[in-house]
Amino acid sequence: MRIVAITLFTALSFAVLGQPATEVFLLDLDISKDKLTVSNPVNISNHVGYDNQPSFHRAQPLVYYSSFNEDGRSDIKVYNYDTGKTESLTNTSEREYSPTLTPDGKFISCIIQRDNDAQDLGKYPVEGGEPVVLINNLIVGYHAWVDDSNLILFVLGEPQTFQWYNLKTNTNTILESNIGRSLHKIPGENAMSFVHKVSDNGWLIKRLDAKSRSITPIGNTMPGREDMAWTPDGRIVMSDGEALFFYHKKSAEWRPFEMNLSDVKFSGITRIAISSNGKKLALVAGE
Repeated sequence: MRIVAITLFTALSFAVLGQPATEVFLLDLDISKDKLTVSNPVNISNHVGYDNQPSFHRAQPLVYYSSFNEDGRSDIKVYNYDTGKTESLTNTSEREYSPTLTPDGKFISCIIQRDNDAQDLGKYPVEGGEPVVLINNLIVGYHAWVDDSNLILFVLGEPQTFQWYNLKTNTNTILESNIGRSLHKIPGENAMSFVHKVSDNGWLIKRLDAKSRSITPIGNTMPGREDMAWTPDGRIVMSDGEALFFYHKKSAEWRPFEMNLSDVKFSGITRIAISSNGKKLALVAGE
């Protein structure tokens, strides 16, 4: 039996020292009207040390994730779940985090952490090549694309802030403060979601209307949890660290997944990603 060790961490910086030993797992996902089921877990990183921040290609059987190399620097890996092969998208002297497919599908945007403590947002061609810097006037921690020209950002600082950034005008607008790292586009809507850490005892998932930029609450997170994902049919998925749950809007409650995991036991689950067709789920758990 594989026991996955508990690892908890905060991510207000990407310092090499202190990063947890984590693995990326890929599971089959079945979505029905009243339940969600995961099965057939596969360790797709299978590497000692830090492997984290998975995201899916929208149209191809690819999972991108961030992984430390032998020098303790983070590069972007690409796992093809049709072939079972892993390749490197980057192999640089910088550190790349949070790989995300751009709206046009031609690039992988990511955080580029530099040795001078700068933390830029850039993008690499999906076929490999030199990066293009998109934002270098903010310390960007996390990001999500609204459309080709606009992003929402988690910007590091005291406090960390939720910002709207327009690439055409290179202007940023602070929308909120004290937010979580999980930023997403809401499926089927011209809207984004984020976690607002309203108080020490209450965190809310909120909706940002991309046109009006108005913000409204959706519901409470699971206690003390900020990592989430959306299913294609608009259900929110979170974890308590060991199991998966989905938010039932009508009853405003978290309901457990059916987890057919054979002899695998997860602990310390953090990041979650779901493929655009709803058939695959990736998660990060302790090594």
